Amino acid sequence: MAVLLLAAYPALSAQQAPPKTVRIGNILPLTGPSSVAGKEAMCAVEMATEEINSLGGIKSMGGARLENVWADSASDPTKGMSELARLVTEAKVHLVSGAWNSAVTYPTSQAADTAGIPYVVPVSVRDSITERGLRYVFRLAPKDSWRSRDQFRFLADMKRRSKAPVQSLAFVFENGPWGSSMRDQWQRLAASEGYRVALAESYPASSQDLSATAMKVANAKPDVILLASIGEDAQTLAKAFGDIKVKAAAVVASGGGHSDPSFIRKAGRACEYLFDVSMWEPDMDRPSIARLRDAFGKRCKGALSAEAVYSYVSVFVIAQALEDAGKATPRELREALEDVSACPGKGSPVPAVLPQECIEFDRTGQNKGAVHVVVQHLAVDGAIERVTVWPPSAARRGSAPVFPVP
Repeated sequence: MAVLLLAAYPALSAQQAPPKTVRIGNILPLTGPSSVAGKEAMCAVEMATEEINSLGGIKSMGGARLENVWADSASDPTKGMSELARLVTEAKVHLVSGAWNSAVTYPTSQAADTAGIPYVVPVSVRDSITERGLRYVFRLAPKDSWRSRDQFRFLADMKRRSKAPVQSLAFVFENGPWGSSMRDQWQRLAASEGYRVALAESYPASSQDLSATAMKVANAKPDVILLASIGEDAQTLAKAFGDIKVKAAAVVASGGGHSDPSFIRKAGRACEYLFDVSMWEPDMDRPSIARLRDAFGKRCKGALSAEAVYSYVSVFVIAQALEDAGKATPRELREALEDVSACPGKGSPVPAVLPQECIEFDRTGQNKGAVHVVVQHLAVDGAIERVTVWPPSAARRGSAPVFPVP
């Protein structure tokens, strides 16, 4: 694979005049189990591309226009690899973006890097994607382990602000691979930051009754409870906590089942004051979200998601790197991505729709400012809503965390 890709690239590297069109190869799951998310990302990318082209394209390249070339991975790593080869050898794209599924992004980004082809990753969160010493791979979204990192950052900030004594933690998690991974991350962070672990309790995600689990948590009397629920177990656990009246300064979830749109409706008042961690929220105090949400809804016929937002923004980051480089050759484009500083309102075309202020990549290719936000389930006009409360720079205007909870 890498040899074939390398053989396809000398003509691009030797170009003297800037191309009139910059071709971006997009690998996405357009069919298969993740096709809804893949099509949403595709629509968001098309929106951004049209906006950039309508404003004159890449001015440092004589107004070169962006052109998307689509590849369907069907969430299959093998298909993703063959599509990468097609994009480079047949479509002769200048760079690649993708691939939504971490299982597809991992091998395709490795192959692109070996061949010296820039590869921009909007949302795939597997840590190891940017932890292999690759030079041509750049990720916008926070990596997976930063979810627990940001939970602990949030707790540290709440302790400082509230002066509440938070010394012990309870971990409650579904017993599958994801829940166990969250437990391991929590344990490492708790040890490094001096927390006592009062309880680490797993449960089957298929459980219809989690009263016994809730009773164990109540008896452990932790100051803070961390949750990792994958599906309907989130509301089952919330109701059990409510029935048994589990008390803590805070209960902090990790997305998963708690981020499902049906969670609030099914859990009802049992989820009031619950915190949850998220890559992006529509109520953040960001000036461009409302316009993007409306435009996305009209064009893409759906609610704006975190994955769609990162896909949208990724095109503007690519455009800025191209503008800075003044050419689309692989080495110059890679160098421009390494040095890019995309700060909305500071001469950058990147819209202000993400939690962080600026997009800049560290030496691994990870967006070093990427951060999760924390929402709290609060009563607004009589109904429970997800309200962004942290970090303060992204919190819903006029909102603040209730900590410790009543």
